[in-house]
This record gives sequence, C-alpha cells and structure tokens, in this order.
Amino acid sequence: MVFALPVAMLVAAGCGSGGVKHSEHAVLSVDRPVSLADAPVRLRFTGLRPGEEVTAGSSAVDARHRTWTGKAVLTADKHGVIDLDRDAPKSGTYRGVDAMGLFWSMTPRGADPVTSWFQPPKQTSSFSVRITLRAGDRTVAAKTLTRTTVGRGVRHTTLTEARDQVSGELYLPPAGARQGAPVLLLGGSEGGVSYSGRAALLASRGHPALAVCYFGCQDDGPPKSLERIPMEYFATAARVLDRRAGAAPGRTTVVGASRGTEPAQLLVQDYPELVRNAVVFAPSARTGPGYPHGGVAWTKDGKPAEAAPIPLDNVRGSVLAVAGADDKVWDSATSAQLIASGQSVTGVSYRALVYPGAGHGVTNLPYFPSGTVVESGAREDLGGTRAGNARAAEQSWPQALKLMGD
Repeated sequence: MVFALPVAMLVAAGCGSGGVKHSEHAVLSVDRPVSLADAPVRLRFTGLRPGEEVTAGSSAVDARHRTWTGKAVLTADKHGVIDLDRDAPKSGTYRGVDAMGLFWSMTPRGADPVTSWFQPPKQTSSFSVRITLRAGDRTVAAKTLTRTTVGRGVRHTTLTEARDQVSGELYLPPAGARQGAPVLLLGGSEGGVSYSGRAALLASRGHPALAVCYFGCQDDGPPKSLERIPMEYFATAARVLDRRAGAAPGRTTVVGASRGTEPAQLLVQDYPELVRNAVVFAPSARTGPGYPHGGVAWTKDGKPAEAAPIPLDNVRGSVLAVAGADDKVWDSATSAQLIASGQSVTGVSYRALVYPGAGHGVTNLPYFPSGTVVESGAREDLGGTRAGNARAAEQSWPQALKLMGD
C-alpha cells in the first residue's frame, strides 16, 4: 500500500518565483515511511502541473554531525506525476533511473564525497532522511523518512574473549520472533568490529548475527595485527553464536569482506559441521600474508596456512562471491570467478557476481552514501565509482539475504 501524504502549500496560489505558475496541491507519497536502512522505498510526487520542472532533495545527518544532501531536477509527466522508479533526473547528484538515487548519492557539505563515508548517528536505532520537493524557490512538499538500523526488540551484547571466548558484537532477534539461520560476520584489514551495523540489520530481519573481532580489539583479546590468527578462534565464534541463538549447529552462514574472505572460506571448508554457507565480498581466492608486517596470517592446529589457493571441495551448502570489475585493491573479480568455477561437488552451489564500474566498495551496504577512497595513514584508491558501487550493493545484497534464508 502507498500512503499519500498531502503537504500544506507554502506558495501563494497562482505563481512561484519569476512568474512561473506552480502546482497548488503537490503530494509526496511513500510506500514505507519507516523501513530498514538496507531496504528500498518508493517515492512518487503527484498533483504537479504537466511538464512542470521541480527539484527533489534529500538530506541526512551522520555520526559526525555533518549534513549530507542529494538532489534531482525532474519533470512531471502529462498527468503531473513524478515516479522515481520510472523517471530519470535532468541533473542532480545521480544519473539515470534510480529509485534510491536520492539516498546513496548524498554528499557531505564541505567535504570530499570521494573520501567520505556515511555513518549513522551512534547510540540510536534509526536515522532520518528528509525528502523535499521545491518548485521555483518554494518548498511545496516534504516528508521525513525513518531508516531503521536496529529493529525494535533486537537484543545486543558485547562479547569479550576473556568472558565469552570470542570478541565481538552479538545481535539477536526479538524474543519470540521467527528466527532465521545464524550469520557470522568477518571484516577485513581495518580490524576491530567493522560489521556490527550489518549484524544489527540482520538481527532486525530475524537472523542471530555475530560481528567478530579477530585483531585490533578493544578488550585486548585477539592479536593487535592480522598475524597468526588461529582458525580455531573462528570455529569457537560459530559455536558461541549457535549456543547464544539456541540454534542447531550446521546452519550458519559466514559473511566475509576483503581479508575477511580468507577465513570465511577456510571456515566453510574446514568446519562444514559448523558452517554451511559463505558469502564473500571483494574476495581473494587464496590466503595472503600477515598484515601489515607480512609473515603468516592464519594458522590451524598451530601450523601456518601458507599463501595458496583456498580449496572449497568440502562445502555443504553454497558459496556466493561478489566483486567489482574495477577493484584497485586486488583482483577480486578474477578471484570471484575462480571461487565459482572448477567445483564439482554434487548439490553445492558456487556463484560469482561481478559488477562493472564497481570497486572494492562492493562491501558496502545498499543505499548508504560512501566514497571510493580511504585515507588511513596513506591514501588508497578502492576503485570503481559511487554509482557503480551503489548498483552492486543494491543488486547483490538481496541475493546474499536469499542465500541466508531471509
């Protein structure tokens, strides 16, 4: 159902600026005024004059109190309607038909969008996106949408290695809610708990989710750098997740990004009794050295996992590899194709999704504004464009959710 939201007009009846006659009864309609932050919404503007040119805008405030804004100059059809599922802007912060273009294309005022990444305000369960419609110099319709990052009733616990055998952020669905398969999330070379936001969204969808910290943790548990991380640690994390979720072992999906794709593949290969599926974003098809000092990255039974291709012939479920064709960090596109090819295990699905125009930023969640360059000591180009990464995230995330059983 689409909710029609009439907005009191702020223009005098008849004309706007410059003597141009504008609509007097503009209406902004949205199908879901409150929605999960990784879910699309449909925006329509009605009550406009046929052929009228207007400007749709978006704005949101991030964790650093910066205001991000997006814009689309649009023309009403012969019925006085603009539908963002159908209509491309004449100009603005995005190009082409894109229902969620006003969301992912927002840029921060006074900052370089290429090096900026939108982070929702901390200690909140949602953030707001303000949608406006301007005719001439007047705002003729407006609506504030709520984008939920932590669903109502979701339970959150910070785990420490000393107390819980593993460091990370655990999110469980609301008590009594339908519970999907558990999901274990592994970030990359940034360390810490970088995937807690994704874990919260998955729990909001019914999946018990644990974002694991395996180096650089606050509780001084695992190592300070990505070196000699035991695979037994990840197996323990899977067991802790199953126990806390009250789930039967062997249903878990592991999700890894960048360097986290290596232990994700090793886990689904070496511990099939614990982990059934793997989703890997911007993957490597082989184990790499420790970071940043080299040496050994992973061990098993105390023995180093030497740099070598990762076999996937012991997987029980499915493996989905997502990559950008313009990845500047490493050739994740070729790795994704290698992961998906050459497998002959009956009943196991191996798939690769490679997106033109996307880079290492395929690890992003859909509809979140993000850059293509990171500056952490040294400037690193991740490749791709904001639009290419946005398309990849929008198209791949629903397929990842389907694999998880969403």
